[in-house]
Amino acid sequence: MPRASGPLAARSMTERWIEPLGLLQGPAASACLAQGIALPLQGGPLAFPLVRLLAEGRSIGILPVQAIPEAWRSLLLSLTRRPPDFAGIAPRLPGRPLVMGILNVTPDSFSDGGAAADAEAAIARGHAMLAAGADLLDIGGESTRPGADPVPPEEEIRRILPVVRELARAAPVSVDTRHAATMAAALEAGAEIVNDVTALRHDAGAAALVAAAEAPTVLMHMPGTEPRTMQAEARYGDVVLEVARFLRERVAALEAEGIPRARIAVDPGIGFGKTMAHNLALLERLPLFAGLGCPVLVGLSRKRFLGRLSGIAEAGRRAVPSVAGALFAASRGAAILRVHDVAETVQALAVWQAAAAGMVPEAAV
Repeated sequence: MPRASGPLAARSMTERWIEPLGLLQGPAASACLAQGIALPLQGGPLAFPLVRLLAEGRSIGILPVQAIPEAWRSLLLSLTRRPPDFAGIAPRLPGRPLVMGILNVTPDSFSDGGAAADAEAAIARGHAMLAAGADLLDIGGESTRPGADPVPPEEEIRRILPVVRELARAAPVSVDTRHAATMAAALEAGAEIVNDVTALRHDAGAAALVAAAEAPTVLMHMPGTEPRTMQAEARYGDVVLEVARFLRERVAALEAEGIPRARIAVDPGIGFGKTMAHNLALLERLPLFAGLGCPVLVGLSRKRFLGRLSGIAEAGRRAVPSVAGALFAASRGAAILRVHDVAETVQALAVWQAAAAGMVPEAAV
């Protein structure tokens, strides 16, 4: 393969990223991979024939993959290698993202107005999500909508523990919390995964607890550690690079604390301290995050920016824009989709995957 030479190859850089461009899927991806003119994104099924090289926050060139300079090629392994299945959960269909059902056991959920605020209703909703095709459930007892008041761990534990205990018998369960005490109680009750919107920064004991429990964890980007104030901090130069840099630093910090990269998924935090423009930029350039070598989780379900784009003010009526956003995220390399509308998302993914592959699934024959 030809290699770039001269100033581009020799330039010394303190921070470098390779951003995949021109994503392909289906027969086109397979053909280009076979010809050596594309590379797989995290092991496939998506592939990329072009890259943008970024150094010190600036683009320094767009190249075909064959012409990536030798000095940059060490960055390709984490970008092209398939990460281990997150929490050991294999997708129901190869190449399909995992579907994580959102279960808010709160009286003030932005998405459903507290429809699952009591344990009995939450358990019934969780079983319905699993029947509709969810691969795992994410259970939370504290609202993290913009401006939400904090909930003490004792109340959070009271809300979620019966729900976690029951649903963990049926499927993998993630606990959505910022508090180490809640993490510990939920893991003891059968939860397997910790999903922290502050990337284990809010509670000083969280990282050590997760490391000792050997629990897979989702690290999300949010400016600061308080949902009440995050929107006031939505100030970025290049939001994509700044979020990616934050996540890279958190992954490295937690590896040093005993949480291996193989147990980490990353979430760019759509809607958490972001404007609509920031959210759309993160979705469009989502393939950049594959370079962290972790599965990428996207949670945009029923978010306010979708309401603005679609003209739907009521969060509970945003299923269609949510599914559209989820499909776009899947087409950009998302490995996990965190959603409220499980049945609709699973059905849409089945059609998208079959159309992209140009094949009739065996189950539909």
